[in-house]
Amino acid sequence: MKRKFSHRQKSENLWGWLFILPTMLGLIILNIYPMIQTVIQSFYKTGDFGKGNVFVGLKNYQKVFGDGEIWQALWNTIKYAIVEVPISVVLGLFLAVLLNKKMKGRSVFRTIFFLPMVVAPAAIAMVWKWLYNSNFGLINNIFHIKVNWISSPNIAIFSIAVIGIWSVIGYNMVLFLAGLQSVPRDFYEAAALDGATGWQQLTKITIPLISPTIFFVVVTRVIGAMQVFDLIYMLIDLNNPAWKKTETLVSLFYKYSFEQSKKGYGAVVVVLLLAVIMVLTVIQLNGQKKWVHYE
Repeated sequence: MKRKFSHRQKSENLWGWLFILPTMLGLIILNIYPMIQTVIQSFYKTGDFGKGNVFVGLKNYQKVFGDGEIWQALWNTIKYAIVEVPISVVLGLFLAVLLNKKMKGRSVFRTIFFLPMVVAPAAIAMVWKWLYNSNFGLINNIFHIKVNWISSPNIAIFSIAVIGIWSVIGYNMVLFLAGLQSVPRDFYEAAALDGATGWQQLTKITIPLISPTIFFVVVTRVIGAMQVFDLIYMLIDLNNPAWKKTETLVSLFYKYSFEQSKKGYGAVVVVLLLAVIMVLTVIQLNGQKKWVHYE
């Protein structure tokens, strides 16, 4: 039997579609269409003098398996994510729990920790490049050490990860604060009456109840960390000895596509990154069933 909608329901449906139409158009034009075009581009090779496309099928993908530069870039990206994601999540949660309590100047501290999120990446890179300078940098002078923070191939990627942590910790904190606001205070009062310590309240009440927020932050931070580019682009130049050890997949895409005009091969790098992110996201989605508690 065909369901009949009233005039009011039709009007509400119409206005609902009109409200989401701009978002849908933006998603299709700015995200979905470019993604499809990138996948298509990966089957082509840029013609001579950067003009036209020549269909090469799977040759670009076959070339990837023997390209050590791509696998090194993938490993650099993973190392960055391994350091940035867990530390930024843990510190963000710690700050959120601390600043969720009643304390003097709480709003000021929240603002200070969130400020890095609104600072331009170029300004962040300039300040940290000075801090990391091996000759007159503030860090080396304070601790009276001589460390090449962003020019040593062994530690440069981890030094950049520290900047990433500093930049995103305030964003994570705000998300966790939003999750903590939904936790009833009665739970903590009852736990305190039963003699639960602060650590027990954190592990038995706070973390389980805000686990959906934690899951969201982890998933989005993994995706963001795997796409790191701006900091590396502004901190590391081609003459830096650590260049090959800090070059990420997005950096490699930029080099192939815009510096060497190998748009087809650059598209393959993006498709590889997309595949890696999808695999990591699927793993996290499957793992959430064991530790995420939805009300």
